Amino acid sequence: MQLYNTLSAKEREKLIEEAGKDRLTISFYKYAHLGNPKIFRNHLFIHWDELEVLGRIYVAHEGINAQLSVPADNFELFKKHLDSITFLENVRLNIAIEQDNKSFLKLKVKVREKIVADGLNDKTFDVTNKGIHVGAKKFNELIEDPETVLVDMRNHYESEIGHFKNAVTPDVDTFRDSLDIIEKDLAEHKEDKKLVMYCTGGIRCEKASAYYKHKGFKKVYQLEGGIIEYTRQVKNQDLENKFLGKNFVFDHRRGERISEDVIANCHQCGKPCDTHVNCANEACHLLFIQCKECAEAMQECCSLDCKETHSLPYEEQKVLRKGKKASNKIFKKGRSEVLKYKK
Repeated sequence: MQLYNTLSAKEREKLIEEAGKDRLTISFYKYAHLGNPKIFRNHLFIHWDELEVLGRIYVAHEGINAQLSVPADNFELFKKHLDSITFLENVRLNIAIEQDNKSFLKLKVKVREKIVADGLNDKTFDVTNKGIHVGAKKFNELIEDPETVLVDMRNHYESEIGHFKNAVTPDVDTFRDSLDIIEKDLAEHKEDKKLVMYCTGGIRCEKASAYYKHKGFKKVYQLEGGIIEYTRQVKNQDLENKFLGKNFVFDHRRGERISEDVIANCHQCGKPCDTHVNCANEACHLLFIQCKECAEAMQECCSLDCKETHSLPYEEQKVLRKGKKASNKIFKKGRSEVLKYKK
């Protein structure tokens, strides 16, 4: 029974090019109480591998979080399989605004302790007791209400390139960091203010909405489907778009353009720019914002040291990396002393 990838990313990329068929990039999640995540993981891998699904999927006792791509020709079969799973029947699928056939190059279905790491160890907390879901029209109305506090539940490097007008954007590296900070900052408004939250596709603010209800907040709302679904509804319903800039996404594309506003800046020269890249030095791989001019001058590296290393023959680079763990900078996205213009 095959429960692993048999092709490398490069081999898969070549096959996608040769096939010449369109693929759909999709994300979805569902909080549920799963008895045996490992068996569920194996079931998904077997069926989705046959459908040429590629992506990054996490399953846990609290549910599933999936970001993937599927051949457009296989979409109906994929949807039929989802609907055959009781708790995933008619689950909302967020289809990417901008498509890329190479958004994912491997199928990875992993069992995790949680589908969204939250650092919580509270058995009385029920993640399925969520806040009120609202669509784009109601969301626009809520965030114009002076009694509303709008909170971005994403990390600093995401909100830096795009966020809703007047949103609180916590300067955090992880979701778990934001939970306590927001609760502390809004503690005096548990009874009176409307707490409205949003994220990329809805999974983080759904858990956050349940958490803040658990902590005593009375008026808790979340943007259903996140920024991805909001953008779709704004276009379909001819609503005012209140999102500025790009929506950061966790695949090869790194971002989807929502509005023409560029609200970020190149981390190396300071000029307006909202293009995320990874440092070309494999020993660094830092995620940061870099304009075209700096990319050319720095050979797509984040610092002169990385540029020097990247200029070495590949075999020499491998020797330098030998025995060393991957730099922690890869996890500190956008956090580095070499980035002169990082806000």
